[in-house]
Amino acid sequence: MSSTKEFLADERMHCMEVWGGNVRVEKHFHTIGLDVWVSCQPYGDSLAGGDVYYLSSCASGRITRILLADVSGHGERVADVAMGLRDLMRRNVNVINNRRFVEAMNQQFSASNGSGRFATAVVHSYFAPTQSLSLCNAGHPSPFIYRAARRAWTTLDLAANPEGVPDRPSDVPLGILEQVGYREVTTRLEIGDRVLSYTDAFIEARGANGDLLGTDGLLQIVNSISEVDLHAFLPALVDAMQALHRDNLSRDDATLILFCANGTRTLLRDDLLAPFRLLRQPRDASRIETP
Repeated sequence: MSSTKEFLADERMHCMEVWGGNVRVEKHFHTIGLDVWVSCQPYGDSLAGGDVYYLSSCASGRITRILLADVSGHGERVADVAMGLRDLMRRNVNVINNRRFVEAMNQQFSASNGSGRFATAVVHSYFAPTQSLSLCNAGHPSPFIYRAARRAWTTLDLAANPEGVPDRPSDVPLGILEQVGYREVTTRLEIGDRVLSYTDAFIEARGANGDLLGTDGLLQIVNSISEVDLHAFLPALVDAMQALHRDNLSRDDATLILFCANGTRTLLRDDLLAPFRLLRQPRDASRIETP
């Protein structure tokens, strides 16, 4: 996985838009309340990989949803699953409740998944008016959170104050079981707070001694570069990983998503136009990254 010095270009997410895919990309987006950076490197020379990333904005821009999934298998064979996840994101772009969205996504994914594939996934929903972030985890590595007031990264998982603990199998990867519940953790993001999601290539990487890093080892590396400028943070993390061991990030799809609370609010115009956008919603309001 090669890195660049920093993310030089940025784009703005439009209301009722879904962006994403499963191909090589390095992009920076502005949404209402968040800045988002996405870096994806498919395995080997593949044009597309098993890591799938999506970003959506609702009719008023108040809800930003961020999905990172690791689909079983590699390469272009995962393209149909990526498109299916895109359609699920698009159909649920205005759904506020994150837990119900993930449960519905799993049911739809299971019902439409004729290939027998499964996917680990982590889904974040950010509601700008209250600066509230909700997280559901379907068997995926736990994201990290950086609190600007403490200037340190920690693990953001479901161990603390989970909501909606179901009385049935929970938090399993998408496509394994149709009737699954998902727990949810909700936290407030202050301006400057950040969240980092990643796929398993980063915790299955090796340290200088050859041992697997695991979550704790990766967290140590992330904390070691915590003061790096945000536009250069993901490339700096990739460089730090590759410096530890020559094989790191070279034998699997490797994807990072970083987002930071920026304090921006919805415009009155967007609030007023939201009902009309719903009525005039195009059949496909998506931007898909292609090879």
